[in-house]
Parts: sequence; C-alpha cells; structure tokens
Amino acid sequence: MNEAPTAVSENEALDAYSSTVTAVAQRVLPSVASLRVRRSSRSFDGGAGSGVVITPDGFLVTSAHVVAQAGAATASFIDGSEYELDVVGADPLSDLAIARARAATLEPIQIGNADNLRVGQLVVAIGNPMGFSGSVTSGVVSGLGRSLATADGNGHRRFIEDVIQTDAALNPGNSGGALSDWQARLVGVNTAVAGMGLGLAVPINKTTQAILSALMRSGRVRRAFLGIAGGTRPLPPAMAQRLGRKAGVEVQEVVAGSPAAAASLRGGDIIVSVGDVPVGKAGDLQRLMVEAQIGSKLGLSILRGGKVMTLEVVPVELA
Repeated sequence: MNEAPTAVSENEALDAYSSTVTAVAQRVLPSVASLRVRRSSRSFDGGAGSGVVITPDGFLVTSAHVVAQAGAATASFIDGSEYELDVVGADPLSDLAIARARAATLEPIQIGNADNLRVGQLVVAIGNPMGFSGSVTSGVVSGLGRSLATADGNGHRRFIEDVIQTDAALNPGNSGGALSDWQARLVGVNTAVAGMGLGLAVPINKTTQAILSALMRSGRVRRAFLGIAGGTRPLPPAMAQRLGRKAGVEVQEVVAGSPAAAASLRGGDIIVSVGDVPVGKAGDLQRLMVEAQIGSKLGLSILRGGKVMTLEVVPVELA
C-alpha cells in the first residue's frame, strides 16, 4: 500500500528534470551555431566547432582555437539558415573569440554569471559535436576553481582561472558552444575535453565579459605585463594574522629586462597586494593586469626577509 506513492514521486522527479533540460534546450538552441572553418586556401574542414549568439546584430562568442587562422567561416543554425562569418578578434590566452555573422537579426542567448554557480548544480551543454548540430547534453557542475593552461604562440603562457568542470558529455565540435544554467543563461563557453567524463568551460563572468567587450570594440585584448612567474605561497601564521590574509603570490622567476626586474623584484619575494588590492594566487594578479595599468605606477606590497616593503613598478603592454 505504501509503494505506489514512492513510485509516483520518483517519476515526478524524473519528469521535473526532463522538463528543465527540455525548456533550456528550446530556449538556447536557436542561439547556437555550427561553425565551419576554412583555413588558408584549403576547403572547409566541416564541423570545426560551435558559436553562441550574444547580440541581436550578429555577434557570436566562440573558442579562440576554433577560429584560429580562419581564412573563411560560416555559421549554420538549427532552423537551416546559414551565414558567412567574419572573425572580429581572438584572445588565445583566454581561449575566447568574437565573430560576427552577416545577418540582419539573430536570437541572442541570455548572459549569466558563472560566479554564482555551485558544485552539483544542473548545467546543459549545447553544441555541435562530431558535426551533429544542435546536440544537447546535461550534467552537473563537477568542480569550480580549476585552472586551464593556455598559450598565445609568442611564448606567453597563462592559466585561465576559475574554469568550470562538468560531467555533461563534451566531444570534438562542442568547443565554442554554450554551457547554460537551468534558467537558460550562458555561464560558460565549452573549451576542452580533458578526458572521459570530464569537460571544461571558460566561465562567463565580469572578467571574461571585459575580454569579450574588448574584442568586440577593437578586435584584441591589451594586457599589462610585469614579467614574473609565480605561484601561491601560504604566509607565516604571524604575518597572516597581521595582514588579514592567508597567502600571497611567491615570485618564482623574474624575466630579464622586464618591469619587475627594473623594480628590483626578486625570486622568493611574496606579493601580498597590488595597490590596496590583496592578491593570494596567480589568478588574482593576472586579473589586475588590465589595459588601464599599462604605463601606470603600481605599488607592490611584498614580503621579503620577514618584513613588508613596497616597490614601485610600471607595467608595459604584453607584446
């Protein structure tokens, strides 16, 4: 007598999950394009990746590696429409790019904020894996705060911080596609398949929206350059209590001839703040190296030999 209500409850739960995923797919699918890219004089490679419409006048976000060295590209949508695509700008260090479809009006996705995600939260991935357009997979946020190594081809390496890890199935062709939350808002751009059952996405948040705005405005992202390699270093307990923070960025290498070298920064120094902004990991420092800091004097508070001191540094533009 008591088993029937339990069975009904389980079915209702399944229906609720299915209804959510279906509703997200219906709202997001019209905004996701299948991108076909031709590199130099070669023919179209077919199913190169995906893109997501973010403005009604045709701007799409995709992965930088999808449109790298694109000679020509097209964007195809689920309703059968197809448009030529112009690459506006790409930023390999964030693996984000902006392209624009030659269309009068397109349906943009609603923009969300990945900073509000929680581990275990439902997410839906929509893209064009293996050339199968309009594919939908779902799963949960498996992890947050991951790092993804990138390079720009000029010897510059960087870690994309706060990358989203999900168990939603991702395959070649999903790169550049949408990772959406349960309200059909774009919270990530799928960028990598790291292994069986492991997918990664670049988060959409205040930091990456600034990158996308710069790409839309000028086709490139200008970054300030200090000239150090560093990593997180816990502070001694007494110093942590004094400064009100647990860690800083230890300088592991100083590039010769760089602004950091000119400021007499040394290996072993621990940067605890830039101006009045605390830094506790390399990502904190990277986020502060924005265009506005190029050529500006910055005060670096560092821990050296058990003492706090301030050095003045003038970042240059990352070439």
